[in-house]
Parts: sequence; structure tokens; C-alpha cells
Amino acid sequence: MKSKSFDFSHYYTYSELVDYLQVLESAYPYLLSLEVIGKSYEGRDLWLAILTDRETGAPLAKPGYWIDANTHAGEVTGSAVALYIIYHLLTQYQQDDRVTRLLENYTVYILPRLAVDGAEKYLTTPYSLRSSVRHYPNSERRDGLYPEDINGDGLILQMRIKDECGAWKVSELDPRVMVPREPTEFGGTYYTLLTEGLIHNYDGYKIELAPPLFGMDFNRNYPYQWVGEGEQKGAGDFPLSEPETRAEAEFWRQHRNINGFLTYHTYGGVILRPYSTHADDHFPFEDLQIYQLIGEKGTSITGYDCISVYHDFRYNPQQVTNGAMDDYAYDRFGWFGFTIELWDPAVAAGIEKKDYVSWRRFRPVADELKLMRWNEEKLGGSGFIDWQPFEHPQLGAVEIGGWDVKRVWHNAPAEYLPELCEKHCRFAIAHALMSPRLAVARTVVTDRGNDIYHIVVQLENQGFLPTYTSKKAQERSCVKPIEVSLSLPEGASLIGGQLKQEIGHLEGRSNKAKKNLAQGSDYRCHVEWVLKATPGSELQITAFSERAGTVSRLLTLQPKN
Repeated sequence: MKSKSFDFSHYYTYSELVDYLQVLESAYPYLLSLEVIGKSYEGRDLWLAILTDRETGAPLAKPGYWIDANTHAGEVTGSAVALYIIYHLLTQYQQDDRVTRLLENYTVYILPRLAVDGAEKYLTTPYSLRSSVRHYPNSERRDGLYPEDINGDGLILQMRIKDECGAWKVSELDPRVMVPREPTEFGGTYYTLLTEGLIHNYDGYKIELAPPLFGMDFNRNYPYQWVGEGEQKGAGDFPLSEPETRAEAEFWRQHRNINGFLTYHTYGGVILRPYSTHADDHFPFEDLQIYQLIGEKGTSITGYDCISVYHDFRYNPQQVTNGAMDDYAYDRFGWFGFTIELWDPAVAAGIEKKDYVSWRRFRPVADELKLMRWNEEKLGGSGFIDWQPFEHPQLGAVEIGGWDVKRVWHNAPAEYLPELCEKHCRFAIAHALMSPRLAVARTVVTDRGNDIYHIVVQLENQGFLPTYTSKKAQERSCVKPIEVSLSLPEGASLIGGQLKQEIGHLEGRSNKAKKNLAQGSDYRCHVEWVLKATPGSELQITAFSERAGTVSRLLTLQPKN
């Protein structure tokens, strides 16, 4: 049975998202199962897709990989990429060698939308919001300007008001573009810029920006170095205070097979790696090397630079971001993973940015003009709404216009989605395939005579990462050693060895990736037993690794010829 194709023409509402997942599950029941991991603030189910070939093993018996998206309500490009990855894995299984290898040997967990309430409000109303629809930190409106679609065009844009004290003026090169007024400039026509909206309890004189009604930020609500609202906006009442983040973290706690992750956000066209709170020398040296190596792979596939949040992506150079998901996932579980800021209108417009954050704060006029040309040439002019006069019920004569930020800035225009989804799907597959993978290299059964048998089983890690994932995971003692057990046939007795034993961990190839020296075969080990048993009887050997999978072999004791 074939599923319907992925629709790139628009971003899916909640009902469309759920319907699409259920269609895929019906079409590929042996590869995809859906699970509700919790409920949102408004009671919507949080749907998780679990992808693996169940004929080759249960999900928890394989190494795992995590993808989530739409942590922030308006960043729906992330959910489109996550849904596309699900679609691609299902439709390319047994068609593409890498996809086939992934689903035969690994389990991929994909949560396509975390902020299900917020995204629904974002997609179905003119409003923008950070994560949740819960009023936070204030339960009631405070005095000041709130965003509203006051002219009824379905968008919340900008208002420009003529003001002798205004900090802005119209560009001489393009009347749509507003440019800063020079510090010593006088005698012209100047404007104050405001978000389109209404002023709560306006006194006729003072215009203040009201604190947001929906100030909760899920990506400040995770436990790692969490700080409260007084120190960081959007943090929540306590770590994992929100049902959405709590459900996600509880799933992680119960599924100990995960090794890596991607979390999709917008915008900026950049791959971000931990830490947000510490310089790179806070990493175990080996982990930093692997982070850099995987990041280089991401850059080669997506074209996005991979940078440190702490060193290269701080909104305020004197402050750090606390309570972020990627810091928590790495520092608590030792997973290698990234926050990817999908989409960048600047790159689409041919703009070269020297600094990701400072460009967001202030765009040079030359870049603004490039964006306008890109809008005309690629979007047919639809990305920017020309300034139109409007009689504001409180402020009088204003003009309303500006960028359609939801369509052009917050998210990729639909025509850019196919290429974006394809590139990031390839990186996700490559990253997931770096996980450790336990395998039986060989078994040797030797008949020593008198029904005595010597059994040797050689195990190996066929993956890139070690079976403990990272040095941070070792430091946190959050991955148990590999456990090997022997199930004896009836009437047999063990002479040497143990029925159940821990054998430590196996390295992968990651500890050799940046070294030219011979390292030996630290990715293999062997376990031995001596037993007395009836010829022809069967015994089972099982090796269990929390993060590298479970393997077993059924051996038949053959007598000498």
C-alpha cells in the first residue's frame, strides 16, 4: 500500500498533521507505529512516530535516534522537515541502501510538533507566539501595545507614525524601506515604528509595549542550569513545568537506547551545538572533537555552518541561554546532537553575514535592498506588504505595512521547502547511522571430548560511536556496561565462565577519526564458557547494550566427527 505524497504547498495544521501520520501508519504498519507520549496544555495529544523494521527486532532492542521539531510555536518549518523525514524513510525503505540499513538496524523516534497548541494558534490566526498558549508570566493583560490585526487583512505587520522625534525615515533608494535617522539629522520627515496593534488602557499620551501574553519558552524550560523568570524570560515556574516538555523528558528517561538527536527550529541557516552556557573547554576533549567532526558532516550536506552557541550565537554577549533542550540532552544523557535553525532569507537573497546574531539585531540598508530585490524576483513581491494609510482608532493617521514575517522570515516560503527538506533529511540519516551497533562477529564451538564444550563468542561494535556514546555519558554513569548472558540447555552444567556477566563497553571508530596512529581492535572483545552438555542440544547467548542494541545467537553443540 502506498501513502499519499508529502504536500510541500503549505504547513500542516494539527488535524492535518495527525491525519497524515495515521495514513502513513496504515500504509506501513511494519515500519511505523504511533504513540501518544502526553497531552498539551489545551489537551491535544503529543504524537510520536517510531520508525524501525519490526521484523528485524523490537524498537528498544536497537540503537535509537531522536528528532523533534516545532518547540517554538511559529517555527513550523521544523515540523515540515520532521514529517518529510518520516515520509522519506518509509517510502525509500528497500529502495535506498542507507534508509534500508537505518530501519533494519536502528530505531528513529520523531516528534514532529512539540508546541501543538501554539502552532495551531500561529497557523490559524494572525498572532505569533513563542511556545505555549498558556498566559505567562502574567495571567491578565497589562497596560501597553498588544499585536492585533487592526485593518483586517489577516496579517499583523508594522505601523509607522509620523513623529518629529522618530528614529526612522524613508529610504531614498526604496520607499518601502525604513532606515535609521542620523544622530545629528533634523528638518526631515521622521517616523516611529510600532507593531500593528491596539493599546490596552491607552491614556492618549504614552505608548508602551505590553509584556507578551504568551511568554512561555519551552526551550528555556529544561533542567540543565535552569534559572527562573527573574533571570531569564520564558523559563517557566520550574524545570519541566510544562506538560509538553515534561512528556518529552519522561519519554527520554524510559527509552535508554537513544544516542543522538536533532531539534529543528527557525531561522538563521545554521547548525548550533552545545553548550549555551559554557565555553568549549568545558567539554571532555574527545567529545568536542566528535562534535566538530559531526558538525563538519552537517555543513557538507546542508551548507549550514556549525557553530557553538556560547561562542557564536548569543543574543546578548553578556548573557547566556539557560535551560535549553540541547544542553540538557548532551549534559544529562551524553547524546551528540544539534539545534538546527532552518531557513535563512538572507542566504536566499545572496547576503553574506559575518555574524549571525548581530545581523538579526540590525540589518545594513544594502542588505535590506537585496532582500527587496529577492522578494520581487523570487516571491513576486508577495513577501512585503506596501505601506497603506489607515485611521487607527487610538492613534489616528498611521500607515500599515512591512514584511509578511510568518511567510518570509519565521518560515521558508513553500517553494523553498522541497530542497530544504531533502538536505536536512540526508543529514539526519547520516547522523543517525553514526550510532553504535552491537553485533556478533563470530562464534566458535569446540568439542573437548566427554561432552565437554568450549564456547567462544566474539562481539563487535560496528558503529562509529562507542557503545557508551560519549565521554559525558561515561562521566554521568548513565549507560550500563554491556551484559552477556548464557542460557543453558536442560541437563547441562557450567564448568567455566558465568551465566550472566558485564563486559564493559566497546569503542567504535570515533576514537580513531582524528588520529593517524594504530589503535588496535578496541571495538571487539570475546567471551568464553566451558560446559558439559549432551551433544545436539542448543544453547542461547544474548548480549545486551542499552544504546548499541541486543543481539543473540542460538548454538547447537555438535559432536566431533
